[in-house]
Amino acid sequence: MNAALLVILFFLVLCIWLGLQARKGKDMNMEQWSVGGRGFGSILLFFLLAGEMFTTYTFLGASGGTYRSGIPTALYAFNCFYFVIAYWLLPPVWKYAKKHNVLSQSDFYEKKYNSPALGVLVAIISVIAIIPYLVMQLKGLGIIVSQASYGSISPNMAIVVGVIAITIYVTVSGMHGAAWTAIIKDILILAVVVFMGFYFPFHYYGGIQPMFEAINTAKSGFLLFPEQGLSISWFVSATIMTALGFYMFPHMLAGVFTAKSAKSLRVNAGVMPIYQIIIVFSLLIGFSAIIQVPNLNGTDADLALFKMAKMSFDPWFVGVIGAAGAMAALIPSSLILTATATLLSKNIYKVWKPNTTDQQLVKLSKMLVPVIALVGLYFSFNGGNSVLTLYLMSYSFMVQLFPALFFSLWKRNPVTVQGAFAGMIVSIMIVAYSTITEMSVATLFPSFPNVIKDLDLGLAVLMINIAVTLGVSVVTKKSAARVDDDTTISNLV
Repeated sequence: MNAALLVILFFLVLCIWLGLQARKGKDMNMEQWSVGGRGFGSILLFFLLAGEMFTTYTFLGASGGTYRSGIPTALYAFNCFYFVIAYWLLPPVWKYAKKHNVLSQSDFYEKKYNSPALGVLVAIISVIAIIPYLVMQLKGLGIIVSQASYGSISPNMAIVVGVIAITIYVTVSGMHGAAWTAIIKDILILAVVVFMGFYFPFHYYGGIQPMFEAINTAKSGFLLFPEQGLSISWFVSATIMTALGFYMFPHMLAGVFTAKSAKSLRVNAGVMPIYQIIIVFSLLIGFSAIIQVPNLNGTDADLALFKMAKMSFDPWFVGVIGAAGAMAALIPSSLILTATATLLSKNIYKVWKPNTTDQQLVKLSKMLVPVIALVGLYFSFNGGNSVLTLYLMSYSFMVQLFPALFFSLWKRNPVTVQGAFAGMIVSIMIVAYSTITEMSVATLFPSFPNVIKDLDLGLAVLMINIAVTLGVSVVTKKSAARVDDDTTISNLV
């Protein structure tokens, strides 16, 4: 057993121990298990939301995408528009959730629109969309551990071991386990990525500017947006799409519901862009690999970070890097398992069996955790695609839930339950068809100018979603119902 593998195993055991310790002194009812009893202050909330945000994409997707595509992917990865949305959107969402005992993303839609059926639809869409996101984390985990252990553990074995670990502590501690493990993960990943982001450019090129000069000489135009494909039009539309879809994921909203107050969310929205700087260092790692480890094609580009690490550091430090990367997969995966189990138990099973007690829901949620984990394992072993592809596919689905949530926060909600249904169903069908057939705006309208052809399809479908949602709502309802004044966007300032 090499030194790198020993380091990875140490941190894995530490994660399990922390996750199990997190439940001590707490009565694990449904609220405690699923949203941490809504008791997380600004500091713990910061680590939890950062844990959701900085995933295997930070390690593999950002650096690999930069290696593969250059400046378009690099600037896309450094997206701070999320936090503008968060400052205005999340406090009224949290206030409504607190007032109405909302425990899951689907609960919010169900209670806002007084429609259990809409809650079921949102739950189904979310579960379908979040599986690729979970698969992305697990695939990343397999790549990271296999690479960091110098092949001592195969990717599939690494995924199995990781899934067993998170299943244990999620089943026992729920959201508390995810929060506790997120603390050590964020500290470790920050130290590792910032160090490598500085070290590689200075060690191999003599500085950041000389690195970019060398890349520009070796690959002319690589540091510019191309005229078509990943153009500025794609960048702007993809950035907007991911920002709007970011907090629609069930595990992201579950993290929001753990907050102690709306102020905690606003503080985090203001502070989190500073932490986003970590992405810059991940991008620098990708850029530094372009000349040093050439000819990584296709999904192999996601290995750029570890190719650089293994040619630069001793095995024990590669193990530390691998441990940070593994936790970058484990923490989001644990949040996904918690949120998905809550959706299935509370928003699907309880609709079918309305007399289910809170104690029964907790028991069922815990039983569903290993089931969901097994589904993730199956698709991890039987699917392809790069980390970035899986990432964008999930967002194209989840952003379609944004219109119904956004309009529900208006003083007079112009959207009816029928409109919300129609918008979601039509848009999800289009996204699903386009994913299966690899359709894009360019294939639909080949004669259009590039500024139109390069638009992200998820955002284009969102526009259709909004039109259908509002159109059907106008037909089905003439006057919108008023919502609570203290849970609207206009009362935030």
